[in-house]
Amino acid sequence: MNTRRNFLTKIVASACIPALALQRASAQAPPAVKLEESDPIATALGYKEITTKVDAAKYPLHKPEQVCSGCALYQSKPGDASGPCSAFGGKLVTAGGWCSVFAKKPDPVKP
Repeated sequence: MNTRRNFLTKIVASACIPALALQRASAQAPPAVKLEESDPIATALGYKEITTKVDAAKYPLHKPEQVCSGCALYQSKPGDASGPCSAFGGKLVTAGGWCSVFAKKPDPVKP
């Protein structure tokens, strides 16, 4: 009696495992969203998609060579047009953009 019940339980469980694995695989992180300059956080941090459009009077410490791709918070490969930024919760920023939390990437350590 118990053996048939155990057998049926194992059959049902083994049928559910692939379905759960498929569900987990399809529930990966959603694609990143592009940061808009009108976003409240972007506005608060002075984000501009093009570094040359930054208001010099409002941000006197800004330098034109400061771009998102040179920031330590930018998380993308060199040469990418945009990438996620940890200052904006992983939203995509342009590589040539700028915001007031710019932090220059450290120089690579030479062996």
